[in-house]
Amino acid sequence: MGAKGQQTRENILACAESIILQRGYSGTSIEDIIGEAGITKGGFFYHFDGKRDLAKKLMLRYLEQDKVFFDALLERASDLTEDPLQQLLIFLKLMAEAMADLPGTHPGCLVASFTYESQQFDDELRDLNRQGVLAWRHLFMEQLEKIVEKQSPGIDKPLEELADMLTTVIEGGIVMSKVLDDQHILPNQLLQYRNYIRLVFGDA
Repeated sequence: MGAKGQQTRENILACAESIILQRGYSGTSIEDIIGEAGITKGGFFYHFDGKRDLAKKLMLRYLEQDKVFFDALLERASDLTEDPLQQLLIFLKLMAEAMADLPGTHPGCLVASFTYESQQFDDELRDLNRQGVLAWRHLFMEQLEKIVEKQSPGIDKPLEELADMLTTVIEGGIVMSKVLDDQHILPNQLLQYRNYIRLVFGDA
């Protein structure tokens, strides 16, 4: 596929994600997507076998973009300090700043959106969604494990729960920001989680 074809495919995916985050998967038709993307139905089916294939490609794209985003923040944090705790605290601060710099509220999470409508999908897509959440757990767990290698937490709390708490804060912050139309909620919740991590590891 040439550069123009890649650009068209990416445009379809971007338009589809935007509409689905607004209307939900079941409330989004192929006609909605091709209308927003400015292509023909034949153009859509040249790139995707159908709506299910589009959903799978959307999820893979979303998870890859999240990985790139998180990896970039973690790399920046590791460039600034060698201390694992400070790296995590910087990572959280950078994430909060990134969320605060959005032009409006966070558009939403495709993983959460697909979870709400899980009955619309087959086992393959539901498992892909699950693997995405587990990837976040693994990524956050890695950072926490590095900290514990140097210092013990002040409370007896499984690291897995601390890692999942960050995912919960992000997803819950997105929902609250959208419901209340307040773009400050998500970054503020990330900073509260950051404060909690400082307390847990005695950095307050």
